[in-house]
Amino acid sequence: MSLKPLGIAWLAACFALAGCDQQQSDQAVQKLKDFFNAIKPDALLLKDMTPGVTTEAQIRSQMGKPETERTFTDGSKRFEYPRGPQGLNTYMVDIDRDGKLQAITQVLTAANFAKIHAGMSEDEVRRLLGKPGEIAVYPLKPETVWSWKWREGGVTEEGIFNVHFDRNLRVYTTSRSDVVRGR
Repeated sequence: MSLKPLGIAWLAACFALAGCDQQQSDQAVQKLKDFFNAIKPDALLLKDMTPGVTTEAQIRSQMGKPETERTFTDGSKRFEYPRGPQGLNTYMVDIDRDGKLQAITQVLTAANFAKIHAGMSEDEVRRLLGKPGEIAVYPLKPETVWSWKWREGGVTEEGIFNVHFDRNLRVYTTSRSDVVRGR
């Protein structure tokens, strides 16, 4: 048996392992970037984002990987950026079909909550408000409740907006809760 094929196989295995190490290293670096983007202050997250000028690549570089990406039939896109677990802001970033920033909208607002109505699907709610900060399932009721913490102003400053889904995963009501501190 010649040593030459064995040497080539050994060299190929080394290259494959080195590639795996680089891939794992790249994944670890990406996870760190995603973590820092998730905790980056909003002022830095949104700094120098200019509609009609900022590109999709610049958005991804500055804001990180979106929680959800939607592509529409006209080629435009919407990226969803919830801020932290139970964060007070969720940004929807709209990109036109040419890959330029169209708008950035903070969607956890009273005006958006008022758009939630009986009969809406989970997907319709998600498209409007983004990822909920908490999901509670009550099998005996049966009911699923999605909740978002938000800045409502007033005496308590923060509140929780809840959307209640029935057994058919359709909205049947909404409610408001207080943020409980000190537990």
